[in-house]
Amino acid sequence: MSDVEEHRLRAPANLVSPRAKGLWALRAGLGWLVVLVGQAVPLVLSAAARPWLVATLAATAVLGVAHTAVMPWWRYRVHRWETTADAVFTRAGWATQEWRLAPVSRVQTVDTARGPLQQLFGLATVTVTTASAQGPVTIEGLDEAVAARIVDELTATTQATRGDAT
Repeated sequence: MSDVEEHRLRAPANLVSPRAKGLWALRAGLGWLVVLVGQAVPLVLSAAARPWLVATLAATAVLGVAHTAVMPWWRYRVHRWETTADAVFTRAGWATQEWRLAPVSRVQTVDTARGPLQQLFGLATVTVTTASAQGPVTIEGLDEAVAARIVDELTATTQATRGDAT
């Protein structure tokens, strides 16, 4: 197999953790809650009922519920990742999808992060920094044990790979 064939952009094989759907739903719900509270305050403080405020609040609530219900499932079907001895492949997004390929020879650092909500769900994010102008390749929504394994494997693979990561 030629070097070009090995690094051809393709669909990654692995799904993220199913628990990522809960994390994404919680984040979306909290975001919509902030918007709803911001809209409800003027309604509560106004002396007279303003129909347009009620209509705006109702429309926001419907949109927020729909987004919170649909987006996590859609993202889960799209988000995929794969690491090989030669490259890291990712696909992410939901409305706009991004496919990324990072040759292992270009990897500079491999990091993991676990915010409070991720810890609540037992999830982690792996960030693979490369010498790319596009920025790092990120795999969000991984089971924390899988994330640790990926970091260990990529670290070992990059140390054994020739190249200057530039």
